[in-house]
Amino acid sequence: MSGILEGKRILVTGVLMESSIAFHTAKVAQEQGAEVILTAFPRPTLTERIAKKLPKPATVFELDVTNDEHLARVEETVRKELGGLDGVVHSIGFAPQDALGGNFLNTPFESVSTAMHVSAFSLKSLTMACLPLMENGGSVVGLTFDAQFAWPQYDWMGPAKAALEATNRYLARDLGAKNIRCNLISAGPIGSMAAKSIPGFGELAKVWDERSPLAWDMADPEPAGRGVVALLSDFFPKTTGEIVHVDGGVHIMGA
Repeated sequence: MSGILEGKRILVTGVLMESSIAFHTAKVAQEQGAEVILTAFPRPTLTERIAKKLPKPATVFELDVTNDEHLARVEETVRKELGGLDGVVHSIGFAPQDALGGNFLNTPFESVSTAMHVSAFSLKSLTMACLPLMENGGSVVGLTFDAQFAWPQYDWMGPAKAALEATNRYLARDLGAKNIRCNLISAGPIGSMAAKSIPGFGELAKVWDERSPLAWDMADPEPAGRGVVALLSDFFPKTTGEIVHVDGGVHIMGA
C-alpha cells in the first residue's frame, strides 16, 4: 500500500534536533513515500548528523532565510537534487533573548525586527524562493503557536506568530491561482530547541497540563508532524489559508 505522499518531493526546514516537529515531519513524510530534502542554519553539520536518523538518506543544504544570496540558490540546488517540489515546510522561528521571558515592554525595535524577519517574513521569502520549483502546484505548510492569545513568557514571538498567520492568509490569496495551498499547523508546546530558548517555558507548558482535553505529551512531536504531512498530501485539495490545531484541544477551552 502506497503512502499519502507517494512520489512527492518535499523541502523541510528547521531540523535541529530529533525532538523537533520538523524532524518528525521529515520522518513521517519519508514513511509516506516522499523524497525529502532538508535545509539547515546555522549549523548544517548538526542537521546532517540528525538526518542520519531518518528512515532514508536526505540531502542537507545551508539556507539562512534572511540571506538573499542563500534564497537565490534554492531553485538550482533543489532542482539538481529532486527536479522540482510538491511541498514546502516552514519550521523556522527566532527571537533574541531580550524579546522573550517577560521583557515585552522593554524590548528594542531591533530585536522585534529580527523576530519578525526570521519568524514571519521568511514564510514569504522561502515560498517565493521555492515557487519556480512548484510548476504543477503544491502545498506550503508552516508552524505557528496560537496567536489569538497572549501567552506567559512568549512576548514578541506572539506578535511574530500573528504576523506569520496573516502572511499565510495573504500567500494563500495570491498563490491560489497557481494551485498552491498555504496552511499552518498550530501545535501545542514541544520540548524542542526553540522551546528551550524561551525563558520560563515551563510556565507556558503548565497550561497544557491543566487545560488540554486530550492528554498532551511535550516529548512527542509526531502528532504535529503527522498534521503537517496531512496538509502536504492531496487529502486537502481545496483547503488553503487555514490554521489546523494539533494542540490536544486547548484552543477550544474557556475558563
